[in-house]
Amino acid sequence: MSGDSYFYGDNVNMHGGTGNIGIVKNQGGAPTAQDPALAAALAELRRLVAELRAQVPEPSAALLDESLPAATADAAVPAPERHRALMAIAGIAATVGTVGQPVAEAVRAIIGMING
Repeated sequence: MSGDSYFYGDNVNMHGGTGNIGIVKNQGGAPTAQDPALAAALAELRRLVAELRAQVPEPSAALLDESLPAATADAAVPAPERHRALMAIAGIAATVGTVGQPVAEAVRAIIGMING
């Protein structure tokens, strides 16, 4: 639609030539690991994935190893990258049935927290 505005990153608008201060920081949105509930959920996911890793074939264990850092990083991770990593972990958890159910539930909870 014409007239829609989307901002990713900083947005600076200046009107007139004096008294202009400040920058609108458009970097908020999803909770970060600084959110205590999200930090606890990420720690629990790390623990659950460590347990699951021992019960899956090596290719799946390797994919868990590759995905876990992006899925549970304390620092900001681009949303698409974190989502892909979480979905990879959930997919592996789904393939092993009841053994993977706690991991799948933890991923669902984290995605809910991130998406608000």
